[in-house]
Amino acid sequence: MNKFLHTPLTEEDIRALHVGDTVHISGKMFTARDEAHRLMLKRHENGAEIPFDPSKMALFHCGPVVKKEDAGWRVISAGPTTSIRMELFEDRFLTAFGTKMVIGKGGMGDKTLAALRKAGAVYAHYPGGVGALAAQAITRVADVYWLDEIGIPEAVWILDIELFGPLTITMDSHGKSLYRDLEESIKKNLERIHEQIAKGA
Repeated sequence: MNKFLHTPLTEEDIRALHVGDTVHISGKMFTARDEAHRLMLKRHENGAEIPFDPSKMALFHCGPVVKKEDAGWRVISAGPTTSIRMELFEDRFLTAFGTKMVIGKGGMGDKTLAALRKAGAVYAHYPGGVGALAAQAITRVADVYWLDEIGIPEAVWILDIELFGPLTITMDSHGKSLYRDLEESIKKNLERIHEQIAKGA
C-alpha cells in the first residue's frame, strides 16, 4: 500500500504501517551514522542538551555529499549507509530519543526489531545507488551539528524533505521483519536442497 506521511510522525501513523508498505515522507529528517549515534548517546547519558528534537523527525542513516554555497549548504547526493553498522546503538537510541522512523539500507538485527516494537517505530529501506535521486527530494539544509567535531559525513544534518522515497517498510512496529522472514525462507530452502542432494547420493 502506498502511503504519504508528514513529520512529526504520530504513533497512529506508525502503527498503521506494515512490512511491505511503500511510503513517501515529507517534513524533516536528520542524518546520523556511527559517530553521531555515539556522540548523541553520550550527551544524553551525561545530561547534555541535544540541540534539536529527534522525536519529531525521521532518522536517515546517511553521510551526505554536500556543497557549501553562499546561501548555505546544498546536498549533492544522499545515498543510505548500510544500517547494520548502527545495530550496536539503535535500540538505546530509539529509547533515548523517541524517533519514529529509521531509514537506511540492508536492514537491522533483533535488538533493533525489539526496540521498534517497544518504541512504536519502523525501519524503512531506501535503495542504494540512487543518492542523486534522494538529493532531489531534499529541499533545504536547515542546520548542521557537530560538523567540526566529527566531519561532514558523520555530522548530523537537519534536512527539509518533500516526498522522500519511495521507502519500503521492511521492519514494523508489530515485530515483523522482512529480513528475518527471508532468512528463515532461505534456511528452509537450503535444508530442502541438502535433503535432495543426500537422497540422490
